[in-house]
Amino acid sequence: QVQLVESGGGLVQPGGSLRLSCAASGFTFSWYSMNWVRQAPGKGPEWVSFISNAGKTTTYADSVKGRFTISRDNAKNTLYLQMNSLKPEDTGLYYCARDPWSDSRYWGQGTQVTVSS
Repeated sequence: QVQLVESGGGLVQPGGSLRLSCAASGFTFSWYSMNWVRQAPGKGPEWVSFISNAGKTTTYADSVKGRFTISRDNAKNTLYLQMNSLKPEDTGLYYCARDPWSDSRYWGQGTQVTVSS
C-alpha cells in the first residue's frame, strides 16, 4: 500500500532553516509528481510546492517562493523540502502528498514545524 512518511520537522528560530524529508513506498515513486502541503493551527490546508515526476518542473506558493526549495531523489524514493529564512507564519504541520486534491489522493501523517523565538 502507498505510504508517505515525513520527517525533519522541529522548533527553529525565525530566520533559521530546516530540511524536510518524505520517504515514499508502495508505488513507483518516479512515475508521480509530488507536493508539499501545510496546515497552520486553526486554518485549512495550504499548498506549498510541486515537483514533476522527473524533477524538471517545480512550482511554489507565493508565500514561500525564494525561500523554499523542493527536490527529489528517485533512486531513494524520497522527496525533500529545504526551508530557509523561516518566518513564524511558516509554522504548521507539513505533509507530503501525491495528487493531494484528487479522489486518489495520498497524504503522509505530517511533520510539525514551529518557528518561534
